[in-house]
Amino acid sequence: MDRLDHLRSFLRVAELGSFTAAAEQLGLPKASVSLAVQRLEAEVGVQLLHRTTRRVRLTADGAQFQQRARDLLDDMEDLQGMFRRDTQLKGRLRVDMSSGLARQLVIPHLPDFLARHPGLEIELSGTDRRVDLVREGFDCVVRVGPLDDNTLVARPLGVMHIVNCASPAYLAARGMPYSLEDLSHHALVHYVGTLGQRSPGFEYHDGQTYRSVPMRGAITVNSGEAYSAAALAGLGIIQVPRLGARVALAAGTLVEVLPACVAEPMPVTLLYAQRRHLPRRVAAFMDWMAALVTPELQRLD
Repeated sequence: MDRLDHLRSFLRVAELGSFTAAAEQLGLPKASVSLAVQRLEAEVGVQLLHRTTRRVRLTADGAQFQQRARDLLDDMEDLQGMFRRDTQLKGRLRVDMSSGLARQLVIPHLPDFLARHPGLEIELSGTDRRVDLVREGFDCVVRVGPLDDNTLVARPLGVMHIVNCASPAYLAARGMPYSLEDLSHHALVHYVGTLGQRSPGFEYHDGQTYRSVPMRGAITVNSGEAYSAAALAGLGIIQVPRLGARVALAAGTLVEVLPACVAEPMPVTLLYAQRRHLPRRVAAFMDWMAALVTPELQRLD
């Protein structure tokens, strides 16, 4: 066995939790698979697997090594097929985007993408926190909002336009605001990236620049899902991308307010690490994302 075979043996044991099952799938003697993992552990200088009579599981070092080993083998397969355009895309993709974008737009269309590329596996992180693309091993991320890392390659997809909205129950209790002055009698659901930060308040364009109006509010949240849920529960006004509010607006569970006073549109960007040769599986996914997201954003202008 060469080193790549050692990696393949290790990955199969880690995935199945069994040397016996891994050997059966690989078509190798159990002793050969066990020896391959032992040699790999000797080469890297750490124990990768905990072995007991009942099961095999990854050590903490093994879990980190597993991710890098998968990436290495995926890249090797991509390298071997880089001049064969008819070669099916294979390997794992790890991507991150906001939970709202994942749930409302991307996941509903993923079956079609995976049907066209059945050799791909996708790890989708739907979170509102800013992940570290390089340190956490993501192939690409979709960022909504201003960029703060110029070490990554940026591919703009468009902008998300913002809408102000509140629930019918909230408006029945507080009244419909018709001007910025009316906001003194209203509550805002505050959104911050990290709890403890201060919310800027209600943001709007005054004809020349973007400004904000400080507002009271009984609740502060740090996730998009909680933000929308708070508005639906009647806790106040929110300022949310129209893409995220369109279903609720169409159903009447949220109502648009102050349409002439909206916050600055939020840029949507695909980010990936600078690499001399971008793996074909990553390029294919990003092209698909651009074709999916950009027209949708333009439609909601």
